[in-house]
Amino acid sequence: MKSTMDVFVALLFLELFTLVTMINISFCTGNPNVVCVDSERQALLKLKQDLSDPSNRLASWNIGDGDCCAWDGVVCNNFTGHVLQLNLGNPNPNYGTGSKLVGKINPSLFDLKHLIHLDLSDNDFQGIQIPSYLGSLKNLRYLNLSGAEFAGVIPHQLGNISNLQYLDLSKSYYELQVESISWLSGLSFLEHLDLSLVDLTKSSDGLVTINSLPSLKVLKLSYCELHHFPSLPSTNFSSLKALDLSGNHFNNSLFQYSSWVFGLRNLVFFDLSDNEFHGKIPSGLGNLTFLRHLDLSSNEFNSAIPGWLSKLNDLEFLSLRGNSLQGTISSMGLEKLTSIKTLDLSFNVELGGQIPTSFVRLCKLTSIDVSYVKLGQDLSQVLDIFSSCGAYALESLVLSGCHISGHLTNQLGQFKSLHTLELRDNSLSGPLPPALGELSSMTNLDLFNNTLDGAIPMSLGQLSHLELLDLSNNRLNGTLSEIHFVNLTKLTSFSAFGNSLIFKVNQSWVPPFQLEKLRLRSCHLGPQFPSWLRSQKHLFILDISNTRISDTIPRWFWNSISQYVYLNLSTNQIYGEIPNCDRPLPLVPSPGLLDLSNNALSGSIFHLICKRENEADNIYVYLKLSKNYFSGDIPDCWMNWPNLLVLNLGNNNFSGSLPISIGTLSSLELLNLRNNRMVGIIPVPIQNCSNLKVLDMGENEFVGDIPIWMGERFSGLSILNLRSNKLHGSLPIQLCRLNYLQILDVAHNSLSGIIPRCINNFTAMAAANSPDQDNAISYIRGGVSDVFEDASVVTKGFMVEYNTILNLVRIMDISNNNFSGEVPKELTNLMGLQSLNFSHNLFTGKIPENIGNMRSIESLDFSMNQLSGKVPQSMSSLSFLNHLNLSYNNLTGKIPSSTQLQSMDASSFAGNNLCGAPLPNCPEKNALVPEDRNENGNEDEDEVDWLLYVSMALGFVLGFWCFMGPLLINRRWRYKYCYFLDGCVDRFGCSVRKCY
Repeated sequence: MKSTMDVFVALLFLELFTLVTMINISFCTGNPNVVCVDSERQALLKLKQDLSDPSNRLASWNIGDGDCCAWDGVVCNNFTGHVLQLNLGNPNPNYGTGSKLVGKINPSLFDLKHLIHLDLSDNDFQGIQIPSYLGSLKNLRYLNLSGAEFAGVIPHQLGNISNLQYLDLSKSYYELQVESISWLSGLSFLEHLDLSLVDLTKSSDGLVTINSLPSLKVLKLSYCELHHFPSLPSTNFSSLKALDLSGNHFNNSLFQYSSWVFGLRNLVFFDLSDNEFHGKIPSGLGNLTFLRHLDLSSNEFNSAIPGWLSKLNDLEFLSLRGNSLQGTISSMGLEKLTSIKTLDLSFNVELGGQIPTSFVRLCKLTSIDVSYVKLGQDLSQVLDIFSSCGAYALESLVLSGCHISGHLTNQLGQFKSLHTLELRDNSLSGPLPPALGELSSMTNLDLFNNTLDGAIPMSLGQLSHLELLDLSNNRLNGTLSEIHFVNLTKLTSFSAFGNSLIFKVNQSWVPPFQLEKLRLRSCHLGPQFPSWLRSQKHLFILDISNTRISDTIPRWFWNSISQYVYLNLSTNQIYGEIPNCDRPLPLVPSPGLLDLSNNALSGSIFHLICKRENEADNIYVYLKLSKNYFSGDIPDCWMNWPNLLVLNLGNNNFSGSLPISIGTLSSLELLNLRNNRMVGIIPVPIQNCSNLKVLDMGENEFVGDIPIWMGERFSGLSILNLRSNKLHGSLPIQLCRLNYLQILDVAHNSLSGIIPRCINNFTAMAAANSPDQDNAISYIRGGVSDVFEDASVVTKGFMVEYNTILNLVRIMDISNNNFSGEVPKELTNLMGLQSLNFSHNLFTGKIPENIGNMRSIESLDFSMNQLSGKVPQSMSSLSFLNHLNLSYNNLTGKIPSSTQLQSMDASSFAGNNLCGAPLPNCPEKNALVPEDRNENGNEDEDEVDWLLYVSMALGFVLGFWCFMGPLLINRRWRYKYCYFLDGCVDRFGCSVRKCY
């Protein structure tokens, strides 16, 4: 009986279990025959009508398919068929605009009354306001509008969505703002709030309102223009797990007056990066013992790394990057952070010491970055430390600029999980080891700027996951062939410039990769233009300058030029003409550069300049066509380039007048037309180029006066070169307004008049170079590649080209003109001037007495003028002077004594009345004449010379008549004198006959 009862009970439980299971399955799967509600399907179709869908993400949304629950991104209730979720976030937010939905949100969305989940993130709604009717979707629990390009004021109606648990309004390109954030108080179930990049400056009640949200676990307020948080008497943030306050304007007052921060005991994630904190890292952070992620990067902390950090036993991520921390790494106890996975101490240039051997305990470490920390360590020591227990865990090792030395060895082969190895800007030497090919996970290998040598091992071609390879600025040599790239199918960036590598690949080679960036400057690619570039459809940065190419540019390349952001083919022997291509030649978006300079290209540039698409109107570009054989008129269609920043057409064969349309280039900073055959006057519309910093029109045939508007409109001009033209008239006084002028060259013209005394207003010439100023005049720094400007100037009698130190050059050359008057004494205030040339003019008067104040002067030329007086004594103090020419003036007196002056060639003083080394010594009598303190020495010398000449004349007259007078008066004396002379003649004749 008992046995029967047991069986019955067992069967009963089995039946109940089966029933429950069936019910559960029914709840999970729902009714398979249920389809979406027709009104909601219509609402979705209307929503699609207002959206542009370039990637066809909504292709399944069509009228023919009646079940909208099967459409992509739509999730329905399995029993009722109501739409519950719309997942329309961009699946590829980091890959351009191709997959974005574009347009506006149709009000039909309001008909989806059962919607609980709405994701529209990373699309493009083109700056429209967030629709207020979203506040009527009262069942919503999840709303994600991040990166969807909304703008304007966030509607307060969102506060009506009382069931909302997740709200993300972050990362809009357009400006989102709130006037009051009090509407958040109605969201009592909110757990996740992200308002990053929303302007909260007008919301003074922000923190008080947020403090009223008892369920909040995640709060992100990065880059919200916040300056301070008010102190709170009590906090409801006990459930807060993550707090992001990065990118604001907080300073130490946050810790001083908002002590509630240190009471967030359950905090796991805390980001205070990119603020304005300074001094010591506050010890109160040590109370947050559950922290796993702590980011204090990009602040101004300047103490040692605090020891209490070692108490954060659960810490997995620590970034102190970009501060001014001091002390040594080894004294901070960081080895106690045994849970650490990511450690970033980079860009603390005052931090030093070596990576301690105790770091062998960091067995979970996957990423370490100590870039630009003064380690001064051998690479093998570092690898020994991390190979003990972390060789298989370490994924990223970044030691750039750490004074690391030694060799790359096969020891690297132990780090099988390593995907990033950055060792740029160190002192590594020796060859690349074959073991690099064993790093099968490697995606990023950066060895830029070391002293590595030898050939590149073929094993490098086995890194099938490699995406970035930078071997630039080393001493590598040898040949690269197809084998070196055989398995690099994922390579997108390859840089090897500054080496002596030779590329030997078959002309029919099709690479296995699709590059985006290729920089091979100074490698050997030529003589043929590399045909394998034709297969690179994604390439937008290309630098193959100085690669010995001696060929024409193929037509297929001209047709693909529009794909490049940065294109540098300079310093080759490329020849031929720019063809009339199949389609226009636009230069693609910022910072677009096209550099064809220093080649042998010829013909017209019309097809390059005038056949452009209008889509590139809002770009800044750099166009360098100098040092070629381009000829003909400069095209008059520069209105197509409204944002051109640099235009260098120098050293070509252009002729004709300067086109008026260049005056439309209002953003232009550099205009170089040097050494062409341009004629006519300088057009008035050029004054519209008011942002010019460099204007070089030298060595042409421009005529007319120097326009006065150059001094009025070009206030930022630093280089003005009008050398070797046919300009006449005077030097406009308005040029004195050019406070930033460093180089002024108007030599070899027909200018006349006096030099304005306001010349001392050239304050850039008056100031000495400071140690912290840039050496070069550049336009792209730290981007794709630096773009340095160059300038050719005459100094010390020779033409010199400056580029990387151009910003340190201070030169004034007005030689070979017809300037007259005195050399203005105000000139001596230009104490930063290094070269001064006033030669071959008509200057009179004296050399300014205070010329010794120009202590930076290296070259000084006053030759071929009409200067008089003495050489100023102060000139002996010009300690940097190594080129001097005072020849062919009317200078007098003794040359002052100094090492510099006496070391000059005698020709430097020729054509004057000077004496003393290096000329012959002055007469001794001049040495006995005391120096005249009243500067009347010349008058005394004139008086002495006059007395001498009178005395000589009187002596001659008196001597002549004392002898001849008695002979004329007394006849007897005359006879005796004549008899005496006859006897002398007879005796002389006898003597001569005896000799023969």
